[in-house]
Amino acid sequence: MTRRVCYVTGTRADFGLLRSTLKALASHPSIDLELIVTGMHLDATHGETVQEILDAGLKIGARVPVPLRPATGATMARNIGRMVQAFVDHLEPNPPEAMLLLGDRGEMLAGAIAGAHLNIPVAHIHGGERSGTVDEPVRHATSKLSHLHFVSTQAARQRLVKMGEHEDNVWVTGAPGLDGLTTTPRRGREALCAEASLRADRPVALMVWHPVLQESEQAGASTQLLIKAILARGMQVVALMPNSDAGSDSIRAALLEYADSTSVRLRTHLPRDEFIAWMACCDVMVGNSSAGIIEAASFGTPVVNIGTRQNLRERNANTIDVPAEPSSVAQALETALRVGRYPLNNIYGDGRAADRIVDILASHPLDRSVLFKVNAY
Repeated sequence: MTRRVCYVTGTRADFGLLRSTLKALASHPSIDLELIVTGMHLDATHGETVQEILDAGLKIGARVPVPLRPATGATMARNIGRMVQAFVDHLEPNPPEAMLLLGDRGEMLAGAIAGAHLNIPVAHIHGGERSGTVDEPVRHATSKLSHLHFVSTQAARQRLVKMGEHEDNVWVTGAPGLDGLTTTPRRGREALCAEASLRADRPVALMVWHPVLQESEQAGASTQLLIKAILARGMQVVALMPNSDAGSDSIRAALLEYADSTSVRLRTHLPRDEFIAWMACCDVMVGNSSAGIIEAASFGTPVVNIGTRQNLRERNANTIDVPAEPSSVAQALETALRVGRYPLNNIYGDGRAADRIVDILASHPLDRSVLFKVNAY
């Protein structure tokens, strides 16, 4: 019997992390996968990355556009409501056997609310992690609305169990973003720099800087601080535009001030394979992206992680944490360049998450008993 699974995706980031898993699900003989596509995927400012989903050959069941401007907390909150309504309208007539969600964004919370109220078992990836910003309570709320949990580390599993989730429904699968990370063919530094008109013999920083809701008023000034610190060290910068969260407009404006700089290359979006290639060959990754915390260690790339967005996540040895202060950032950059590559070791998994997730989604019982959630203590 075929089991229908619906995945909600709202950003280039969540889709990139789960692309290998989604393709494995789509090719499984007993799974029928569809995607609900929303958020930044459908917005030209963010690269209309829905095309990457189509290019991957995955089936889109529904497109749910939402307004992303003004980029404020109010817009983010209203969009959760809009998405809940649209998701329910799509799912109610023909509900799938399972919903699949990843991480801590509003799209995922909306999917969990819709699924739980439509009696659809919800499976959540990357639950049990800490981050210290609004992302953390959204992540935990999504976990509490979910029935199955695919976590990246043993510590994350223990945290979910302490939150009252049943041990039998929490699996350590590892982070799916590590699947195929180091084995997929990719272009080298010389080719990437040549294409970007950068010098391969000069240090390159890959910068990914997203806003934090509670600190959105400082987002633009912090962006200026980071760019100036990197350039003052004589480095070149490949900077990715931010997500759509509150404060992103000022980050985007600050980055655009460097659009004509010979040492700065701004990118609205980097396809996953190209992003991985830059992460593997850059001299340092700078900003506050989870990719720096989770994936960069598989290449030994030093990471200068700035501010609170990834606060309290488990760290690999390659991460240098500093506040958004000029002297601290400058010193961290100096340290990262001096130390260079770190040993290849990653606490977030072995690159086989997809196999584990697909096997569980294909075989685990999803009868009505799984829907009757209570705290385990």
